[in-house]
Amino acid sequence: MTESKTTEILKMAILMEHRGKAFYKKVAEQTDNEEVKNIFNIMANEEQVHIDFLSEQFAYYQKNDRLNPDKLSLKQAEDSIANTILSKDLKEKLSAAGYEAAAISAAIDMEKKAIAVYSERASTASEQSEKELYAWLANWENDHLQILAQLDKELMEKVWFDNSFWPF
Repeated sequence: MTESKTTEILKMAILMEHRGKAFYKKVAEQTDNEEVKNIFNIMANEEQVHIDFLSEQFAYYQKNDRLNPDKLSLKQAEDSIANTILSKDLKEKLSAAGYEAAAISAAIDMEKKAIAVYSERASTASEQSEKELYAWLANWENDHLQILAQLDKELMEKVWFDNSFWPF
């Protein structure tokens, strides 16, 4: 028996979320900066929310051959990671050449991949509930991407300023 496209995508999504969580947890464990540790722990916790949500949908789909219509939305975490991540104090403590900056760059790549997978599935899914689920997931991952990209940009500008790289 061949696996449905929905089952395949749900499995891939769960795996991507597990990888993201593992990555964020590892960065949190390895950094000495408490604010960076907090950021990556928040990101790991959000990935766990995704894992739980997708796993529940997967189990429901296996039994019912459709997604659970009563559980197709999920509130984002109450704690805004944007405010935590983009604090001035944090930006002052990070070095764009350091481990944390490299981790942010890698996280950006992971988020881009997740967005691409979810967006592609949202555009090709035949069921409206699937389209909505994957579009919602792509949007949530895009929120992560925007936060990480803004932090990366500000770190780069700080390095340029600190090293007088500006052309004027």
